Amino acid sequence: MSSIGSVEMNTTSALEIDKKTKIGVLYGGLSSEREVSLRSGANCHAALQRLGYENAELIDVDTNVSQVLLEKQIKVVMLCLHGCPGEDGTLQGLLELLRIPYTGSGVLASALAISKPMTKQILKSFDLPYPHTVNVYPENIAGGRVVGKTLPSVPAMVKPLAEGSSVGVSKITNEADLVSCVVETVKKYKGALVETYIDGPEITIGVLEEVEGDRRSTIALPILELRPKSKAGFYDYEAKYTKGMTEFILPAELNPATTKLAQELAVRTFKALGCSGYARVDMMVSRDGQPYVLEVNTLPGMTDTSDLPAMAEEAGISYDLLVEKILFSAGLDK
Repeated sequence: MSSIGSVEMNTTSALEIDKKTKIGVLYGGLSSEREVSLRSGANCHAALQRLGYENAELIDVDTNVSQVLLEKQIKVVMLCLHGCPGEDGTLQGLLELLRIPYTGSGVLASALAISKPMTKQILKSFDLPYPHTVNVYPENIAGGRVVGKTLPSVPAMVKPLAEGSSVGVSKITNEADLVSCVVETVKKYKGALVETYIDGPEITIGVLEEVEGDRRSTIALPILELRPKSKAGFYDYEAKYTKGMTEFILPAELNPATTKLAQELAVRTFKALGCSGYARVDMMVSRDGQPYVLEVNTLPGMTDTSDLPAMAEEAGISYDLLVEKILFSAGLDK
């Protein structure tokens, strides 16, 4: 998607989006993260209204979304969807076919980032650090046991292969519980990723692309350290979306060298996956100060408790300005 030209040629740029542009804020959808998406979309739509984008409209995504977009003559889409479908490249591909510019990353980057195994393969090929990981598939499960795979020692994290918002994620500290958790995760999500748990601070880093004239630069926002209070012992769904369930340390209490390294790794990860516009990179930092990349969220939450808006505010970017920057990312090459 080129950043210069007319909307009809699928080439909207930031300069061509004005206060009267018909903007479709896509939210809700069919994924397990629907409730979070509804909150993100409502917040972004309210910000656009405050900014004077009078033709911004909320659209709850269903199987007839293409017909709705065409009937409403939507010229630019702001994606506020989380999980599959919506964050995995499927909707992005549809919008490419409809020639409607959209915010965030393109088809390939979205598909790679939503798949934890594929993300790890990209990290490996670009020599980016990540925890020791074992992927388990249905063919590796027999008689309630894991066969053909050597699981990491506990403590370990067990995750679905392609979900966001920590849906289906478990921290296992008892060896006896590890196999049963993996088996159940594979059964429910058609696969599981088992990760060595990194004992240290949990951090997340927002990445934004800035455009000034012909220049396009990628910046890392101030690092947010997450200290969850949930019984799960990590930044789970409850801790993410319940006020008071997580202590946010912003900026993170890391030494300058680790801070610089983590931000550099976030930008390198963003570029390695081919992301566009904005994203959030989650990491764990070991006790010796080494950051390890966990995953990349190409459509970060925009709720009242979400991480990206908090990091942007620390950098002097208000919520409304952040939304406008995201809107303008619809004009970036994907």
